[in-house]
Amino acid sequence: MAQPKFAQIKQYIIGKIKSGEWAENSRVASENELAEQFSVSRMTARRALSELTDAGILSRTQGLGTFVASFKSQSNLLEIRNIADEIKERGSEHKCIPEILESMPAIAPIAIALGVEQDSLVYRSVLVHLENGAPIQVEERFVNPAFAPGYLQQNFEQVTPHEYLCEVAPLTEARHTVEAIMPSPQISQWLSLFNEEPCLQVIRRTWSSNGVVSFTRLISPGSKYRLGGHLTFKR
Repeated sequence: MAQPKFAQIKQYIIGKIKSGEWAENSRVASENELAEQFSVSRMTARRALSELTDAGILSRTQGLGTFVASFKSQSNLLEIRNIADEIKERGSEHKCIPEILESMPAIAPIAIALGVEQDSLVYRSVLVHLENGAPIQVEERFVNPAFAPGYLQQNFEQVTPHEYLCEVAPLTEARHTVEAIMPSPQISQWLSLFNEEPCLQVIRRTWSSNGVVSFTRLISPGSKYRLGGHLTFKR
């Protein structure tokens, strides 16, 4: 089946960026230019540009045009998304390396975060997410076994924890805390950081309808990652 026109335009733009023809911060073709080149309506061209903007590949400025965004990886703080999907939307390859998969007694802070008894059994995973072979995020997650009894048996090289938990315990609520930190030697090793570099840490708790499902730390190099979002206000 033929690829939709808006998808063809997206692939065309991504190809130009990957080849280096359209460098970071350079202006890309306008809606009118793309509409004429691909023999489509401006609405179709606008959809392609908007979807690439939402994915953090392009940035749009009213009155100035559309530009190639900064090459830092970007995640949207206003919604819970699967990091594998975000990376693929940027036209990149996602890979996940599981470093730790274990069950452990919940120490006091973890027990409080998950709403379980202290010293009760919880699951812990530490995964490193890579984009085009470069590590961009360490994900340390503590999971309440009551909501995901098969968690440690999953192949997280194929399915991310986010995907699995959304299937077995659909999320209804999430809370975030964001701060800059200096990484520990172990985090620096996992992220291949050879110089002292501040990292961005997101602390996230997620709920299903029956209680707290997971408590997660997401740590990314400050030079390679950013958080963004878009809000629309109704009058």
